[in-house]
Amino acid sequence: MHDHTRYLAAAHKAVAQAAIVCDRVQADLERVRSITKDDRSPVTVADFASQAIVGRILTEELGEVRLVAEEDSAALREPERAAHLEAVVRAVRHLYPEMTTDDVLAAIDVGNGEPDHAGVWTLDPIDGTKGFLRGQQYAVSLGFIEGAHPTVGALACPNLSVDQTVPVAEADAAGSIYLAIKGQGCSEAQGGTDAGAKPIRRTDLDADHAVRVCASVEKAHSSVSDTDRVLEILGNPGEPVRLDSQAKYAVVARGQADAYLRLPTRKDYVERIWDHAAGSLVATESGCAVSDVRGSPLDFSQGKGLEQNAGIVCATPDVHARMIEAIRELGLAKA
Repeated sequence: MHDHTRYLAAAHKAVAQAAIVCDRVQADLERVRSITKDDRSPVTVADFASQAIVGRILTEELGEVRLVAEEDSAALREPERAAHLEAVVRAVRHLYPEMTTDDVLAAIDVGNGEPDHAGVWTLDPIDGTKGFLRGQQYAVSLGFIEGAHPTVGALACPNLSVDQTVPVAEADAAGSIYLAIKGQGCSEAQGGTDAGAKPIRRTDLDADHAVRVCASVEKAHSSVSDTDRVLEILGNPGEPVRLDSQAKYAVVARGQADAYLRLPTRKDYVERIWDHAAGSLVATESGCAVSDVRGSPLDFSQGKGLEQNAGIVCATPDVHARMIEAIRELGLAKA
């Protein structure tokens, strides 16, 4: 029997501390680039450092865990990546100065687990790499999956202000964290481990309310023209809210946007579990509906990919139903 309350406390601590390290790397992009001689190296360093922090904290708080994550330490062990490894260790030591290089590599490799129906953690240590490099929105996403469903989710958005008057294009130093347990609702807290969390809950929109779609800054992530066609059928589209990463789920969950629509850009594309486990749970526990473009529930029991699903539709229940109908009408739900 899983102790979801205990799991959420550990997940909250893990993503909060990982966010601190990522924020430190993001604030020092040019120095990291100069050390590693690689323009994209800061996000690589932050990815590995974030995963090391999460791996360490989960094992400290919960003992041996099964974690499926994006990164593997093998690349860092190559001689030509010595500068990257040094930068990762330096970033981790900001919070854990006693950790050796071997300690950091071992903590990264906690994420080498495989899916298990009985229960598995999944982590995206930096979701929204281009947002990270632009100094804008990204997320640290940690979820616990049992069978086909996420049951615990912690989503840190280090640059997303809890103050909704702050535009999402602007980075906020405090950031925000979203926490959810299946069947127990969702809460929002200011970034950090000690800030009090407040419940958030969505309701259906008024009939004349403009539908605000939470769209990616990186337009290749979804079919923009097809999204526009869906919105034309819905009528009265609002100004889109543009940002990267699973922070989109949080923005819909808290009411700053009304829908997040991710239409497949190609038929063979399979969404990964770490890209949606925590975010989808945060959204559903806030009162939103989340499915694929056919209206089918997301099935997290198929391994590392959502093999039985195509695309993502996340919205308030009324908008979700209308979007699924529009997608069907346009013939966009065909496999």
